[in-house]
Amino acid sequence: MKVGIPREVAEGERRVGLVPETVSRLIKDGFEVLVEAGAGRYYNLDGDYEEAGATVVEDAGKLYGEADIVVKVAEPAEDEIGEMREGQILICFLNGPQYPELVEKLAEAGVTVFSNEQIPRTSVAQSMDALSSMGSIAGYKCALIAADTIGKYVPMLSTAAGTTKAANVLVLGVAVAGLQAIAIMNRLGAEVFAYDIRPETKEQAESLGASFIDSEDEKDDAEEDDGYEEYEPQGFGKFMASLGFYSFAEPPRDRYVVEGEEEPEEEDEEEEWSKEKLEEDQKLLRERFGEMDIVITTALVPGRQAPTLVDREMVESLKPGSVIVDLAAESGGNCELSEAGETVEHEQVKIIGPVNLPSEMPIHASQLLSRNMYNLIGHLTEDTSEDKDEKNPELNLDFEDEIISSTCIAHDGEIRHEPTREALENARDEASGKDEGEDESEAG
Repeated sequence: MKVGIPREVAEGERRVGLVPETVSRLIKDGFEVLVEAGAGRYYNLDGDYEEAGATVVEDAGKLYGEADIVVKVAEPAEDEIGEMREGQILICFLNGPQYPELVEKLAEAGVTVFSNEQIPRTSVAQSMDALSSMGSIAGYKCALIAADTIGKYVPMLSTAAGTTKAANVLVLGVAVAGLQAIAIMNRLGAEVFAYDIRPETKEQAESLGASFIDSEDEKDDAEEDDGYEEYEPQGFGKFMASLGFYSFAEPPRDRYVVEGEEEPEEEDEEEEWSKEKLEEDQKLLRERFGEMDIVITTALVPGRQAPTLVDREMVESLKPGSVIVDLAAESGGNCELSEAGETVEHEQVKIIGPVNLPSEMPIHASQLLSRNMYNLIGHLTEDTSEDKDEKNPELNLDFEDEIISSTCIAHDGEIRHEPTREALENARDEASGKDEGEDESEAG
């Protein structure tokens, strides 16, 4: 089998699908590897690929014409789809609901498409989870961008001129990127706060040094009542206890619970917080928002519009010079005022909408992605050689397998991914509605 690594054509994309380190492992596994000249840019040179055992080709058309499996980073351009052939395997980041027409063209060309966004979040698939690998890098870069932009120290520092207070940082969304942002900001010395609507994220955030914004934690101690009172024997019981007969000092079991004999608490089976608690949390979040110097938002759902977490009023509650870094800017933004690829300034608050942050760290991003791709290729193939000294990998697409079934969004001329099919139908309906409107306008 031949694996092809084309040069990325998307603007600003500096990563590569496979690095020489991984190529050498594929060669040992019995694969042939074709690399388009310059695919590794300035970080993984053509000579490094050749030393690893790959064949460097000058023409992308030759690569697409021969490769059985094509490993890309970004979604293919239409020109690249024209080079592909029926039965070819394409592995890349391809957000189907965002590019449904592109998936349709790939399906029509007979290309089998595996989208990295659709890797299931299971322990078995963890080594193939490229989305988490890139999310970790994005969270790291978000923290650095915020620290570089804010016009003050992030940690508390003591100087001859006095002590500066540590910056207050709020991270909204506690997934892979959010956890990384929390960790980096904590290392930089910030006072870190975090919030997410999922209960399990509270412990995760706190384990990395963040204070989780929780309305239940804000209740006054005076309002808390543990329901216990100290028992003091009275009358004859008190007299007998004073003579050493301590059994008379024990409380009656029908009225008191003896320490150590409490009934075990029932485990909370709720997987989600109640609507009332979430509303209280949102109220508390708004109250605390104005205290922050930096806000990092990371709530992103692949294939969907990013949820709005920060509205205009919340932005205006921030102090002048505060910074918001919106990791979800490309998908509509978690902040109402975000613009993808731009820095918006609103009432002395900077709102940064970075795009494709993993590409800003192409060396490690490519290395991690390459390892994910190696494991995925290994999952899609099997060694059919009967000779122990030889290896003969062949495709083994078992659609009963969760990883293969979830990740494959197009196969055998059909779109398998339901959200992508729905997005395609919606796009067609919108186009049909526009055409009908234009026809009526012309008729008028």
